Amino acid sequence: MGNTPRIAWQAGLAAAAVLAASSLAGAAAVTRSGDVGWAYNGGQGQDHYSPLAQITKANVATLKPVWSFPLEPGALQGQPMVLGRTLFATTPTQRLLALDAVTGGLKWEFDPKIPGGQPIRGLTSWSDGKSTRLIFSNQNMIFLIDPATGKPDAGFGNGGHIDLRENLRGKAEDNVFFLTSPAQVYRDLIIVGGGRVAETLPASPSPARAYNVRTGKLVWTFHTIPHEGQPGAETWPKDAWQTQGGANAWQGTTIDIKRGIVFINTGSPSEDFYGADRIGSNRFANSTIALDANTGRRLWDFQQVHHDLWDSDSTSAPLLMSVKRNGKTQDIVVATNKHSLVYAFDRVTGKALWPIRETRFPASTVPGEQAWPTQPIPTMPRPLSRTSISPADLTDHSPEAAARARRAYGALAGGGGHFIPLSVDKETLVAPGFAGGPSLYGLAADRSGVLYASSANGSSISGLVDYTKMRAAGIGENAYLTSCSSCHGRDRSGNPPEFPGVADLKGRMTEAEIAEVIRKGRGRMPPFASLPQSTLDNLVSYLTTGADLPGTEPPPLRKPGVGEGAGSSRYVFTGYRSFVDPTGQSYLKGPLATLNAIDMNTGAYIWTVPFTMGGGPLVTGGGLLLISSGPRLQAYDKTNGKLVWETTLPGFGTTPITYMIGGRQYVAVATGSPRGRQAANAGPQKPGAYVVYALPN
Repeated sequence: MGNTPRIAWQAGLAAAAVLAASSLAGAAAVTRSGDVGWAYNGGQGQDHYSPLAQITKANVATLKPVWSFPLEPGALQGQPMVLGRTLFATTPTQRLLALDAVTGGLKWEFDPKIPGGQPIRGLTSWSDGKSTRLIFSNQNMIFLIDPATGKPDAGFGNGGHIDLRENLRGKAEDNVFFLTSPAQVYRDLIIVGGGRVAETLPASPSPARAYNVRTGKLVWTFHTIPHEGQPGAETWPKDAWQTQGGANAWQGTTIDIKRGIVFINTGSPSEDFYGADRIGSNRFANSTIALDANTGRRLWDFQQVHHDLWDSDSTSAPLLMSVKRNGKTQDIVVATNKHSLVYAFDRVTGKALWPIRETRFPASTVPGEQAWPTQPIPTMPRPLSRTSISPADLTDHSPEAAARARRAYGALAGGGGHFIPLSVDKETLVAPGFAGGPSLYGLAADRSGVLYASSANGSSISGLVDYTKMRAAGIGENAYLTSCSSCHGRDRSGNPPEFPGVADLKGRMTEAEIAEVIRKGRGRMPPFASLPQSTLDNLVSYLTTGADLPGTEPPPLRKPGVGEGAGSSRYVFTGYRSFVDPTGQSYLKGPLATLNAIDMNTGAYIWTVPFTMGGGPLVTGGGLLLISSGPRLQAYDKTNGKLVWETTLPGFGTTPITYMIGGRQYVAVATGSPRGRQAANAGPQKPGAYVVYALPN
């Protein structure tokens, strides 16, 4: 985060008498008494760094729990925020809590009572030196909250909130848009880089937008699917902005406060895996984009994936850091994507630190598809994960396992690796897998120019099927095949370990609960709010009985074509599946994940160690890298990757934070039920907790 300033605050948050050295709330908060708070991911630069150094390699092993606050069952992806002596946190049921950061005592809670299960990854704040407000996003809403009382600010938007479905396309209620990563603050602007939208058509657009923090009024918009006459429109079909969706920065927003530059990483357009209705490079999708924070004017952009056919989103927000180049300090922005490629650019010019080569990859064999012939590959640093698979990469832990791996590999199309287009009726091996290499919880950087990242090292298999050759199906089965089967399997058996089966839902959920999850989404599952009521009713019936509602006439098999709406793609994705044997063991050699340190001054790796994926990293002035690894909180020596301490958590941890009050440094982490890969065999969801550690007094 290099030049992002730290902000001074007055004590007395309980009375909302927090004063900022500027109106740039969001960086680590330091009170006059020396207390140090925590902002989302360390501040607007998203560097996951704290200068606190009381906890060190020498004493971290003596950390002890000092308080915990129990939560209801459910998964968490977020991290708390600390302002003054208050820790603000969210729950699995989307409530906002204010806790005493020293004792864990509850001060107040706010429940917006919005149905749905989309994750909340964090909070931000704003101050003008006289008053302070929390910026709390929940589903499609942003609330402006008084931190002293937990009450919405009635002067903001519509009685204390704004609806992010507005100002997108058409009627607000027809859009599906969720802000899962927090907005950021620049001066008197709340900036939303983008949010979560549907990944199949119809899908809402996801522009970057800025709102006045006092009134909630829209100030500026940058369209990531350009309108006619705007730069980049020529890389999309004519009037694509009226029909296409996606190109969404769901990972969050990064701001260079000193220069007034907003950075976003965008994801794939919809549909994810078949792009015949969006022929072209699709500029601004899968890109790092720099915008003027005051006006939204584009400063520069770089596309990481041309005409994405692999759902190759950037997995985290851009990160700001500083490096030494030719004896001078250079401020840079770093971005990664699911291909585990690491891109580094000068913040102002957008010039890459090292050459990026347009590299040729195979053409698509899918009728109507036009894969882009080249993709941009950085020459340094090397990828965080394996990006190609050869027979030499297959497991050899036993002769039987090696034989199974060779047979499975030989049945796939085109070897294996990244940027290999999927095939029809034959599966392709993709590496890294569809979940990506780097974690969605982000990267970390210290002040010496070292970048830290965890990364998965597995692979996936999938393909496409010609929908016109499928048998006629009822309304419910048709909806399942086009909207659900890619994750849960065409036979409803699931795609373990990532996605559970849904063949036995009747015994686990009521029909109303199933319908609610389909409409609103939950966790990793996107919402399908655009389904007509009759389709939704028959889909619920199919999921619980295997058939449509009685008396429903089965529809004729559609003859889908380009641009005809939801599920209209002729070629349907066959699902997310890992390249594993029937017991769930990987067919590949090597660790399933690694933790890495890269010297961004040179582009060289400093160390790499085996790892179990968990939350994001936290780097401290005490020489530590703290990170959750499944149900464990671990501390590594940041200089060599040596594990120096770990403890068992009551659940699966997210990104840890650290703060100081009264001269004592604390480490806090949110824990909950496992999500994604770890959740497949974990059983019922378990209660979570916020757990806080400190050195003995």
